[in-house]
Amino acid sequence: MAKKKGHTVIDLFAGCGGLSLGLYQAGWNGLFAIEKNPFAFETLKANLINKKKHFNWPKWLPQTPHDINEVLENYKIELKELRGKVDLVAGGPPCQGFSMAGKRVKEDIRNNLVFSYIKFIDLVRPKIILFENVKGFTYAFDKKKNEEAIPYSQKVIDGLKMLGYNVKSNIIDFSKFGIPQRRNRFILIGIQKSLGSPDQFEEMLESHKNKFLKSKGLTTSTTLKEAISDLLQSNGEIPTPDRKGFKSGIYGAEESDYQKFLRTDYAETHNIPDSHSFAKHSSEKLECFKKLLANCGVRGKRIDGDERKKWNIKQRSITILDADSISPTITGHPDDYLHYCEPRIMTVRECARIQSFPDWYEIKEKYTTGGEMRKIEVPRYTQVGNAIPPLFAELAGIVLKKLI
Repeated sequence: MAKKKGHTVIDLFAGCGGLSLGLYQAGWNGLFAIEKNPFAFETLKANLINKKKHFNWPKWLPQTPHDINEVLENYKIELKELRGKVDLVAGGPPCQGFSMAGKRVKEDIRNNLVFSYIKFIDLVRPKIILFENVKGFTYAFDKKKNEEAIPYSQKVIDGLKMLGYNVKSNIIDFSKFGIPQRRNRFILIGIQKSLGSPDQFEEMLESHKNKFLKSKGLTTSTTLKEAISDLLQSNGEIPTPDRKGFKSGIYGAEESDYQKFLRTDYAETHNIPDSHSFAKHSSEKLECFKKLLANCGVRGKRIDGDERKKWNIKQRSITILDADSISPTITGHPDDYLHYCEPRIMTVRECARIQSFPDWYEIKEKYTTGGEMRKIEVPRYTQVGNAIPPLFAELAGIVLKKLI
């Protein structure tokens, strides 16, 4: 059935759908999404294509994973015909090459996808643009060797200005908008010069956030315990339905408004939270985790370097989470964080909670991967770690509608 007319959006590099979910909840109508990875696309498809019917997908584009460069090559005419019909193009290219949490690889071929993004904008010419990436996107590679090195953020800004857009970029901390984690992101808004200026975007986010969060029973500050204390392993365990040989936790009682908001009706009809499967730790690692929780007073700060030897930590680093604070940035590496009161790493569902995904949003495909497959596969932990928090995306979607 055709959707009623409204604000239209295309999601590029859509991942598992965090941004699309937020825009859907803000009342935007999806046209289609481009996501190359089959695992991430399967999650997007299950929730937003099949379950929520968010997209009015065009017949000319197969409803499958797509590489943006192949779309640009094969559907140039169809994309040009969308001019005047698209209000918003949202999304940002993969961030791994720019991330300060990683190795910042200048030669990462995914870095060049920013130019594919600009080509897409050139063909479609949406009224407004929402571009997101990590904070490291604003730092030039080899700045010490070459003072004239230009960060990719500036390349994007220059490219969009050449296409006739007014552009404003900000570094935004999502924790100020009800998200229980420190997550600073580069957010760029572009508006066709004939339609106005994006300068008020961040100010409008601030002016709308309290009313927005209040309407959901939330406040601007949510602690880690308030986000996930109903998901403890001590609540009980039963076999994981989609992960043979593993155990999943069951729901505990609601203990916060944030939990109530994200559980919605799901917990009433499901005994097991989706993707709430516990890792199998070795006896050595389990003993290490128990000692850390009992004796290490450091919370919310990485234990690395020589300090690891003291606690017999074998991995590169670990952070014991602080129940009464917000989480560090959720990443695709589950071993980075130790639960605040149980000797284990976080589950996918706990990470999804911290990212503000509602419990009904089911994460699909493999839970983890390793070795060379890390370069190819995007398992559940990585899908969630790469996502834009839907709660922030919804507020952004409301503000963007007001801007145009």
